[in-house]
Amino acid sequence: MTFADLGLSDELLAAVTESGYTEPTPIQASAIPSVLMMRDIIGIAQTGTGKTASFVLPMIDILAHGRSRARMPRSLILEPTRELAAQVAENFEKYGKNHKLSMALLIGGVSMGDQMAALEKGVDVLIATPGRLMDLFGRGKILLTGCSLLVIDEADRMLDMGFIPDIEEICTKLPPQRQTLLFSATMPPVIKKLADKFLSNPKMIEVARPATANTNIKQWLVPVTASKKREKLEELLNAVDVTTAIIFSNRKTTVRDLNKVLQRAGFRSSEIHGDMEQAQRIAELERFKKGEVNVLVASDVAARGLDIKGVSHVFNYDAPWHPDDYVHRIGRTGRAGATGVAFTFATADDAENIENIEKLTGMKIERFEGAIDEAHAEGEGPRKRSRGKKAEPKAVAAAPKAEPVAAAEPRAAEPAREARAPREQRPAREERTPRDTRPPRNDNAPRRDRREPDDGPDDGWNGPMPDFLMARIPL
Repeated sequence: MTFADLGLSDELLAAVTESGYTEPTPIQASAIPSVLMMRDIIGIAQTGTGKTASFVLPMIDILAHGRSRARMPRSLILEPTRELAAQVAENFEKYGKNHKLSMALLIGGVSMGDQMAALEKGVDVLIATPGRLMDLFGRGKILLTGCSLLVIDEADRMLDMGFIPDIEEICTKLPPQRQTLLFSATMPPVIKKLADKFLSNPKMIEVARPATANTNIKQWLVPVTASKKREKLEELLNAVDVTTAIIFSNRKTTVRDLNKVLQRAGFRSSEIHGDMEQAQRIAELERFKKGEVNVLVASDVAARGLDIKGVSHVFNYDAPWHPDDYVHRIGRTGRAGATGVAFTFATADDAENIENIEKLTGMKIERFEGAIDEAHAEGEGPRKRSRGKKAEPKAVAAAPKAEPVAAAEPRAAEPAREARAPREQRPAREERTPRDTRPPRNDNAPRRDRREPDDGPDDGWNGPMPDFLMARIPL
């Protein structure tokens, strides 16, 4: 089957061919004809299967006929993160190059003034995150009554991020007669309830079991202690054939610290996380895509939907807290039919998380511990940066200092100390005169300045005070 068999227009087919695609993926082949027939869709597909194009392509042909009005978008695509929204916008620009469709990107972290100016002109496609959309709606800057097509992308991620109440409110502001497309990698009960409430007789399209990992990805579990994680990561980065890699961590602070460690070790690494400004995050992603850096340390902000070609390896530096995130993380590699490798570091505290992941995916992740031993035996394994070898010179240097202590001899070897007489044979100090045997003090005699020496001539008066001086002192 080719894209020409799906009923797309010639202009759209030309743009798809120019982008280098000839055959649709299973989710595209199943969803595109149904979307063109104006049916509601529930699409369940693992990440990396091309589901973005499965709604972008038919939307371009559907919206090719019609006219936009100010502040009233004709279609709305909801995305959980700014990166996903920006990626969908790139797809519209790429595939819609032969159509005159207007588009606006409504996300946080960028100027709201430019976004409102685009809405005032009228847009055919509005791509938004729920938070910024609700903000502008509350300000009265946007109307959704003219929106005839709604796409809820990465619905399970929306659930994880707490956006379901916002989505429900947004749906109530849209016209009841509309086409709704819902895409998700998993179908938890909350998402099923949302679909039952807001979709009309939807067609269920499922190209893989929910939360099934890509079979093109070789998965390894690396048992490790928390203190050895960084050393093990550097060891694997040096050993395996890494062209580009994404390293996931659960915490933003770990992302920052780990990136600094890798840079000091000589790796061309960068970082993205939720505390960075949107422009900075986009810039770092572009550097990674262009090959200026080949290792990207990231939080789960990059786990879903980012389509970066050629990622050879994924490292879960921290085992994900939610098992669904595991599927999305490793899905950054092995995309579009390519193969990939995913390593997941697991400490003793991660046992429950790993168990939940294996239960969700229906497979046991192969342990990498034995593979390391075999690789070393063959001389092809990781090149260890053993800290024990670095410590060897310190142990050798310390040995001469330890010898005299082990073979210590009597203190006779220290003549200076032995020459001293015992305490009882030392001359006694001059004893002070007891207080009761001292001569009585003459209070009328002038006191000597204690700073002067006790010997030598004294030219000052040292007798009693004369009567004539005493008479002048008032009593």
